[in-house]
Amino acid sequence: MQNPKEIAVVGAGLVGSLLAIYLKRAGHNVHVYDRSPDIRKIQFSGRSINLAMSNRGWKALKDIGIDEEIRKIGLPMDKRAIHMMDQSLNYQKYGKDGESIYSLSRGVLNRKMIDLAENEGVQFFFEHKVWDVSLSEAILKIGEEEHGVWEERKYDIIFGSDGAFSRVRHRMQRQSMFNYSQEFLEIGYKELNIPANPDGTHKLDNSSLHIWPRGNFMLIALPNLDGSFTCTLFMPFKGENSFEQLDSKEKLVAFFAKHFSSTTEVIPNLVEDFFKNPKSYLVTMKCFPWTYNDTVALIGDACHAIVPFYGHGMNAGFEDISILNELMTKYGDDWQTIFTEYENSRKPNADAIAELSYRNFMEMSTKTADADFLLQKKIEKWFSEKYPEKWIPLYSRVTFSHQPYAEALAVGDKQDAIMKEILAIENIEQIWETEPVEHRILKLLEEK
Repeated sequence: MQNPKEIAVVGAGLVGSLLAIYLKRAGHNVHVYDRSPDIRKIQFSGRSINLAMSNRGWKALKDIGIDEEIRKIGLPMDKRAIHMMDQSLNYQKYGKDGESIYSLSRGVLNRKMIDLAENEGVQFFFEHKVWDVSLSEAILKIGEEEHGVWEERKYDIIFGSDGAFSRVRHRMQRQSMFNYSQEFLEIGYKELNIPANPDGTHKLDNSSLHIWPRGNFMLIALPNLDGSFTCTLFMPFKGENSFEQLDSKEKLVAFFAKHFSSTTEVIPNLVEDFFKNPKSYLVTMKCFPWTYNDTVALIGDACHAIVPFYGHGMNAGFEDISILNELMTKYGDDWQTIFTEYENSRKPNADAIAELSYRNFMEMSTKTADADFLLQKKIEKWFSEKYPEKWIPLYSRVTFSHQPYAEALAVGDKQDAIMKEILAIENIEQIWETEPVEHRILKLLEEK
């Protein structure tokens, strides 16, 4: 427990709600502000990508004692199911036996997190628009309109967990020595849906993350508890095979028949969902510093928004909270030191997961259907099972461990360089499970 403070959290999303629970448990009075209506009282918007909870996220939930409650609303996925153009199906295990990521509906999880936070005594203020912040005094400025009358609410500390286009960060950007960048992908996404069978069962294997890799575009599907799948179509906005081209029912149906023929029977509302649901954008946002003195701090997407291809936006945000909590335990009421160590610890790791997420689009959309890549994964699995202390695959480092993202990226790059040399060996397809190959990998590990 710390000395009680009045703390405002701006943003009632996943990170804001979990942070509020941690702060309340530490003895503070916590108010959460969100400009949107209460998500528990409205239909979710049709621009969601299902979440994939992995070890980092589970740790943050377990440390506060709510992990089992959340597990009840998720489904474990232990593998990718790769749907090839010829309608064949390949499976790729994510990790060792028993290792899974969990598919969670963003809307269902967010509603649950808000309920859990309210049960702790956190107060939520929905439809309260924060337009500005006094950084030095920790004052929120709230009003109906940006250029209207504002009410000021004073706090001891303000956390900005208000996403990639954060108003709290917007105020921090207007000071000197604040570095900021944002980069949009030329690729966007649309939400689609595979409904449940009439008896409530799933139309596809519900322990897999399904991918239809097609080069510069792809379709993915993640299972929900109600028997449905949330699907996401990723593709360029313009050019060949793009959203721009799919401007009529006939073109859309023909496109799916050609590129995603195995979905014809399972996405009955394709046309309706495609033209009803909005196109959404994908952005990587980086900034520094993340804090101002001992009064204001950014967390989650507000300071490190990433593209969703590693499934780690939520996991990275939850890990922010784990690290912050460790520092609160270590330094007590010294918020200046807590904030300084928090941003210096997390910034390199946030940059690393941003890079990993960007790279993973290429892996999911192209490499999962590539023979060399599939062979590399086989060799890595074979070698790591023989030498688990010498070789942990990059995906497992990121998803099933708590190794800092920056370290995982550095080790992953070294391992990839080794694998390039191994794949260049003559007839490697025939001899990969042999002692000479095993010894060659061991030698390269020593050299690097």
